[in-house]
Amino acid sequence: MSAVSHIPTLTLAAARAAVEACEAKAREIRVPMNIAVVDSATHLLHFSRMDGAKFTSIGIAMDKAFTAAGHRVPTSTYKEAVWPGGAGFGIWNSNGGRFMVIGGGLPVKNESGQILGAIGVSTGTPAQDEEVARAGIEVIERMMKAESGKVKAKL
Repeated sequence: MSAVSHIPTLTLAAARAAVEACEAKAREIRVPMNIAVVDSATHLLHFSRMDGAKFTSIGIAMDKAFTAAGHRVPTSTYKEAVWPGGAGFGIWNSNGGRFMVIGGGLPVKNESGQILGAIGVSTGTPAQDEEVARAGIEVIERMMKAESGKVKAKL
């Protein structure tokens, strides 16, 4: 039995690369976004508010990332369960009101399925927010794949 746990988490470099990719996708779809990246413990690593992004979406982006990392699933997962009578009705009141049930928050996982952090995006529609977050996830996945190849090449 070990007394210490080593939990993998995103680096600031990965968070910055993800935000750059998210910003590029947001420009492509012509919707300025608020973009938050959190680590595996749900703490903010990096944030960007693009010119023209909604001020009221700043906290929403952070809370989407918080929810996706903390609950280990996309925020869109809760879409059908949160209506009156649904299994998750009222869940948005949990975690000090930070639990977000609107699409646009995606967890970042490694090859083993461990949560490394999450990306939360807000200002567009839930589908647009998720599309922009996905661009950041894809960059991180490419970074991890490249690092994995370097480790294998050294062995």
